Amino acid sequence: MNTQSFSRLFPYGTHLCREPMPPMSEMKRDMGLMRQKGFNLIKLQENWMLDEPEEGCCDFSKYQELIEHAAQLDLGVYLGLTCEQAPNWLFRKYPDAHMVGRDGLQVAYQAQSTLPADGKPGPCYDHPGAMADQLRFIKKLVSVLGRYENIVVWNTWQEIGYWAEGLAGSSVCYCPNTIRSYQAWLAIRYEGKIDQLNQHWNVRYSSFEDIYPDRSKRSGAIPQEFYFRYFMDHVQIAGVLRARYDAIKEEDPLNRPVFAHKGGPALASGLDWTYARTQDFLGTSNYPGWGCGSSWDDHRQSRRLDRHDALYTEMWDNLAYRMDHIRSASRPGAPVWAAEYQGGPVSTDFHLGRQPKVEDMRRWLLTTLGAGATGISFWVTRAEIMAPETNGFALLDSEGDTTERLEEAARIGKALNTWPELFKQNNREQAEVAIMLDEWNYQQLSTLKFAPDVLAYSVRGWYRLLWDLNISCDLIEAAQLTEERTLQYKAVIAPMPLSMSDETANNLIRYAQSGGHVILEAAPGRLNETGFAVRGEINPVIRSVMRLSQKRFQMVREPGETDRWSQPERTWGEYADACFLEGEGDFTGSRMRANMYLQTFQADPEQVIFRIGREAAGISQPHGEGNIWLLGTYIGPGGTAYRDVDTTVAVKKLLHTCGVLPSHHGRLLLRKRIGSGQEAWFITNPCRETVSEALQIPAGRTVTDLLDQPLSRIGDSVQLTIEPLSVQVLIVNGTDG
Repeated sequence: MNTQSFSRLFPYGTHLCREPMPPMSEMKRDMGLMRQKGFNLIKLQENWMLDEPEEGCCDFSKYQELIEHAAQLDLGVYLGLTCEQAPNWLFRKYPDAHMVGRDGLQVAYQAQSTLPADGKPGPCYDHPGAMADQLRFIKKLVSVLGRYENIVVWNTWQEIGYWAEGLAGSSVCYCPNTIRSYQAWLAIRYEGKIDQLNQHWNVRYSSFEDIYPDRSKRSGAIPQEFYFRYFMDHVQIAGVLRARYDAIKEEDPLNRPVFAHKGGPALASGLDWTYARTQDFLGTSNYPGWGCGSSWDDHRQSRRLDRHDALYTEMWDNLAYRMDHIRSASRPGAPVWAAEYQGGPVSTDFHLGRQPKVEDMRRWLLTTLGAGATGISFWVTRAEIMAPETNGFALLDSEGDTTERLEEAARIGKALNTWPELFKQNNREQAEVAIMLDEWNYQQLSTLKFAPDVLAYSVRGWYRLLWDLNISCDLIEAAQLTEERTLQYKAVIAPMPLSMSDETANNLIRYAQSGGHVILEAAPGRLNETGFAVRGEINPVIRSVMRLSQKRFQMVREPGETDRWSQPERTWGEYADACFLEGEGDFTGSRMRANMYLQTFQADPEQVIFRIGREAAGISQPHGEGNIWLLGTYIGPGGTAYRDVDTTVAVKKLLHTCGVLPSHHGRLLLRKRIGSGQEAWFITNPCRETVSEALQIPAGRTVTDLLDQPLSRIGDSVQLTIEPLSVQVLIVNGTDG
C-alpha cells in the first residue's frame, strides 16, 4: 500500500507492539490477522535506546522486515518515535544533558525500558549536543525507512510531555541551558527592553540575565512563576516538537504527514493550540475505561458506581469532550487522530479493568467519530506482555485469533471505509457556540490552590450542559478571538475568567459589537495578565462597557452543608448561604444555582436579569449588534454537580436568547459530519430507557444506516428506536433523482 492508495481510506489500525518485541513470526502472524479483519494500518513504535545502543551504530533491520511484510499485506505503517528513552551513551557523552529539577538537583532517572512512560522525562534537549545527536538519529532513521512507500505517517512524540513530577519527583527543567533559553525568549518577547518587562511585571531587573524562575515550594501567581511555566509548555517542548518535525521533513523523500499525540488534552488550557501548530496535525490517546469523572460529580458520591452514569460519563467526558478539544485545537481542516485507542481492559499492576464488550466498542467508537475523529489506531494488537500493563489493552487476548471486541471493531472499520471521503475529513458541522479558553488565565490559576480545579471543572460543566441540551460546541483559545471564523459563533462562553488582559477584553467587546453574544462568568479580569489585582475587581474594559461596579464578591456554600469543593472556614461569615440566582424581566421564572463564588453588582435596573435577594447578580448589556452577559457566579459546575432542572432550563433560555437552538428537539442527541454530497448523522440515546423518535430528512435525500440496520422511513422522516446509551449513525446522501 503506497501513500496515494492510503489517502483514499479511513485510517483504521492497531499498534503492533512496543519494546521488548515478541518473536518476529508472532508479529507477522498478527499483522496478517489484522489485515484479514479489514484494518489498513499498523503502528510501529521505534526506540532510540535500542536502535542505537552504541553511538553511530544504528540497526533498523527489524522495522525494515516488518514494513516489508506490511507492504506484502497491503498495510500502511504508522511509525512513531521514542526519543525520550535516549541511549545511555548520550548521558556518558554529555553528563550535563540531564534535566534539573525545581530543587536544583539533577534528575538521576534514565529510562531503561519503554515502561512506565516511554522514557520520559528524558534528556534536556536544550543541551546543544543532545539535540544535535537526537536530530542526527532521526534523520538517519528517516533516510533508511523513508524509502518504503507504505509508511504513511510519522509520529514525533508518543504522548507529548515530560511528566517529571510523577516520574522524577520534580518539575523540570532548571538546567543552565534551559534558563539561558528562557532568558533569551523573554528578551525577544519584550523586544530587548528590560524596562518594558519591569513595567509589565512590576519589578526592577537590570538585565534579562538577572531573571530566574521562582523555585519556592509554593510561589503563588507571580510572573516569575507562570511565565516560566508558559515557556516550558509553549516554547521549550514546542521547540523540541518543531525540531523533530523539521528533521523528518528534511529527509523524507515523499513528504509524508508528521504529527504528534497527547496522552490526553490539556483541558481548560490553550496548550494544544500551540502543539497543533508545530506539526501537520495533532492526535490524542483515548482510554474511556481508565476513569469515570471527577470526585465532585454527583454520580461519584456513592462508593458503588451506577452503571448508566458511569458508561454515559465515558461517552460525553472521556471521549466526546476530549476529542472535541483536540479537534478544536487543530489547524482548520487538519486531520484529528485517536492515535491510541483502548482495545481491551485497562491493566495497571494487577488492577484489571473491565473487559470491553461488543456494545462498549460500538458506543466508544461511534461517539469518538461523532466528535470528529479522522483516524483511529488501537493500543494494542495483542495483549501487553510487559509489567505493569500485562495482559491489558489489546484487541486480541494473549492467545487466540479473535475476540468479540475485535470482530466488532473490524465490522465498524469496514463500514467506515465504505465512506472514506466522508470520515477521513475534519468536517464536523459548524457549531454555534464556543467555550473560550485563555492560556494566561490557566497558567496563573495553575500556580494557586483550588482555583485550577475550579476552572477545569467549570469548563467541563459547560460542555456537559451544552451536550445535554443537544447543542454542539467548539473550544477556542483567547488568541483566536481576532480570527474571522470566530464570527461564525453566535455565542462565546468564558468560564471563570479570573485573569484577563485588556487585549482579550477588547477582543471580546469587538466580537459582541460585530453581533456575537459574550457570556461571562463571575469576576472577569479580577486579576490582570501578570497576576496583579485590578482596582474594582473587574477588568476595566468590561466594567466601562457594561456600566457597572462590583458590590460583593464572596464564597457561597454548597447545598445541604456538603463540602465537595468548599475550603474550611477560617472564621464566621466567609460564606454566603447556598442560593439560586432568580431571574427577572425576560428571565422571570428562571433560576440558576450559585456555585463556588457569588458576585453582585451596582448597575442600572434595566440591565438586571438575575438577582440574589435585592442585589443584582446577572447583567445584560447590549453592545453594537450583539450583547454581553455577566453572570454573578460559576454556572459550569452545575453541569455535573448538584445538577438541577432549573439551571439547565435557564441556560437553555439564555442560549435561545442568543439565537442558539438545539440540533434536534427531542430526547435523542444529534451530531453531524458534513461531507461533499454526504452527511453522517450520529444519534445518541442518553437516557436510561429506550427512546423512539422521528428525525426529519431533507426532501430528496436518501438515507442508510452505517452498520446496515433496517430503517423505517415515512415520507421525509425516519423513525428510530434506540436503546439506552446506544449510538446509531445514518448516512444521508444526495438527491434521489
